[in-house]
Amino acid sequence: MMNISDQSQVEIFKNYINNTQKIVIVPHNNPDGDALGASLGLYNTLVELGKKVSVISPNEFPDFLNWMHGVNDVLIFDKQQKVATEIIEDSELVIFLDFNALSRIKVMQPLFEKDETPRIMIDHHPFPEAQTAEVQISVPEASSTCELLFHVLSLSGLKSSITTKAAECIYAGIMTDTGSLNYNSSRPQTYHIVAELLEMGIDKENIHQMLFHNNSFDRMRLLGHALGVKMQRLPEQKAAYIDLSKEELQQFNFKPGDTEGFVNQALWIEGVQVSAMFTEKNNMVKISFRSRNGFPANAFSEKYFGGGGHFNAAGGESKLSLEETLKRFKLVLKEFCDENGF
Repeated sequence: MMNISDQSQVEIFKNYINNTQKIVIVPHNNPDGDALGASLGLYNTLVELGKKVSVISPNEFPDFLNWMHGVNDVLIFDKQQKVATEIIEDSELVIFLDFNALSRIKVMQPLFEKDETPRIMIDHHPFPEAQTAEVQISVPEASSTCELLFHVLSLSGLKSSITTKAAECIYAGIMTDTGSLNYNSSRPQTYHIVAELLEMGIDKENIHQMLFHNNSFDRMRLLGHALGVKMQRLPEQKAAYIDLSKEELQQFNFKPGDTEGFVNQALWIEGVQVSAMFTEKNNMVKISFRSRNGFPANAFSEKYFGGGGHFNAAGGESKLSLEETLKRFKLVLKEFCDENGF
């Protein structure tokens, strides 16, 4: 069984679900498969229970997630701020999924710094901030928030309300956050839940087709450019990285989600233990890190790039230019590896 350190938090979740009708679900900014999968998995389950539910995302999500049931009902806060704010203010309960700090919801942060609606957080990232929610169900060893959500629903006696459509969303989140069970998936509990989801009648082949084999021509060309032109190795640090400028993204008609999974590619290279991806945005550089062989990606990101995450999968950002960010990355990676014996 999954180790939820404070079972009373699950009881509070259960009581809230049983005694509230108007519920809002919020994923993090730039929602990925786990964030949206958990949100729509819970959304479909609560709708089955007869609740009035709204999913409000801070901003747009990638096109490859558009197949999930309920996706057309998701409100995008930065485009529908007035109606979304009214729904939040009228709600009886807000559930945060796949994040543990208000800073992760960007444009929605000021609203929730003032809003007094009861809040529950379900998340698998380490070191949750106390002010995020009054009720916090946090299990960093879970492969994904979707896995944790399934467990919470089961402990709450709500497993029978997880419809096949909800199960497909939950399965998608587990698959995207583990790279189809390639990483962060060593616990037997993960596979037990996958088996239960299969027993619920999900279409596994179709889900994988939609998630991983449904790329646009432009995305494949961008991947080829990233691997063939932009990937660089740092042999002494057993590292490799890819950087993409705004101009390069525009050249390949970039859409949100097009670089999903690019950072994992370098870990397929023999001898590489650290992979980094640098993507230039309008006023910052978004950074993703992946690692193996005991290299703490989260500690490295937190120390040098104001980020964090999981031991082998973390993110950060830089306010420097792309060129200056890369220069700093090479310096601090050498420093970190020398200091820690990598």
